[in-house]
Amino acid sequence: MTDELDAALDRIEQQEMDEPTLPDDMTAKQALELEMRGRIKLSPSQFRAAKELLPYENPKLTAVMTSQMDQSSFAAALERAILRSKSPPPVAALPAPEHPASELKGNFPMRRRNLR
Repeated sequence: MTDELDAALDRIEQQEMDEPTLPDDMTAKQALELEMRGRIKLSPSQFRAAKELLPYENPKLTAVMTSQMDQSSFAAALERAILRSKSPPPVAALPAPEHPASELKGNFPMRRRNLR
């Protein structure tokens, strides 16, 4: 029984020695880049873990607007926005005109349904 246990421990130690150990400060992207260049060989489990961690370590970039404004241009832009907010809304933003009740009463025309 102890011989089998020793043999199993030897196999586990051999597998651990075969698997490349990566530094703690290495990111998944760096590990994948090193394997891509052939400098290291990742085990299948390390490769899968690095591939899964990649979106969390390097999120996708989205469009973000940044502007270079000094104090005077920001103040001018703010004043223009305040003036726009005080002006009446554009015609498209106004509610639809209300129709009198007499216009709405009565039968609506029935469209012929051709459901053949």
